[in-house]
Amino acid sequence: QVQLVESGGGSVQAGGSLRLSCAAYGYTYSTTYMGWFRQAPGKEREGVAAIYTGSGTLYYADSVKGRFTISQDNAKNTVYLQMNSLKPEDTAMYYCAADFRSSPPSAIRALGVLGYDYWGQGTQVTVSS
Repeated sequence: QVQLVESGGGSVQAGGSLRLSCAAYGYTYSTTYMGWFRQAPGKEREGVAAIYTGSGTLYYADSVKGRFTISQDNAKNTVYLQMNSLKPEDTAMYYCAADFRSSPPSAIRALGVLGYDYWGQGTQVTVSS
C-alpha cells in the first residue's frame, strides 16, 4: 500500500524559508510523478510544484516560480519542496501526492488534483507578516 509521509512544515516570518519533505513507501514502480499541493482555509486545493521522477521533468505554478524548488532523492524515495521568500499568502496546509505513469504527464495533470490517486496527510505552513 502506497504511503506518503510529509514533514518540515512550521511557522516562519515573511521572507523566510522552509523545506518540506515527502517520503514515499510501499510501491515498486520505477517511474512516478509526485506533486506538492496546498489548501488554505476556504479555498480549493491547488497544485504548487511537481516532478516526474523518471526524467526529472519539473512543473511549477506561476505563483511560486522563482521562489520554490522541487527536487528528488531517488535513493530515499523522497521529494523535497524548498520554499524561499515566503509570503503570508503561502500560508496553507501543504500536501504531497503521487501517482504512476511511464511518461511525463502534462502540466495540467501534474498540477491538478485529479491527476493523483495517493495523498499524504499534510503539513501546515504558516507565514506571518
